[in-house]
Amino acid sequence: MDLSFLPAVNASLNGLAFILLVVGMLQIKRGNITAHRNTMIAAFVVSCLFLVSYLTHYGWRVSMTNESHTEFHGPKWARMFYFGMLISHILLAMAVPVLAIITIRLGLKRQDARHRRIAKFTLPIWLYVSITGVLIYLMLYHLNSPAA
Repeated sequence: MDLSFLPAVNASLNGLAFILLVVGMLQIKRGNITAHRNTMIAAFVVSCLFLVSYLTHYGWRVSMTNESHTEFHGPKWARMFYFGMLISHILLAMAVPVLAIITIRLGLKRQDARHRRIAKFTLPIWLYVSITGVLIYLMLYHLNSPAA
C-alpha cells in the first residue's frame, strides 16, 4: 500500500489545528465558553489524528525505504533556516500533548484561573508547532531541490 500521500494529509491536519486554535482563541475573547471548549477539543482531536497519521507514515517510510526522513537539499542559508525551524518544531512538539491535556483538563474542570495561566504558554507553543509543521512540509516537499 502506498502511503506517500500522508505528508500532505499531515500538513492539512496541522493547518486545520492552527485555524481551530485561532478560532478557539477568538471565541473565548468573545466570552463564548461553549464554542471555545468545543473548538479547542476539536483542535486536540485534529492534532491527535495528525500524530497517528505522522507515525503511520514514518513507519511505512522506514519499512519501504529503510530511511527515517526526507533530506532537505536547499542552499546553505535555506538549510540553516530549515534545520533551525525543524529542531524548534520537534522540541516544542514534544511538549504540546502534555500542555494541551493539562490545559484542556483544567478548562473542563472550570479551574479558570489555572487554565488561563497555563493556556498563555500552551496556545503560542501549539500555534507555533502547527504552523511550522505546514512550513516544514512546504519546504521539504515543494521547495526542496533534488539531491546533487
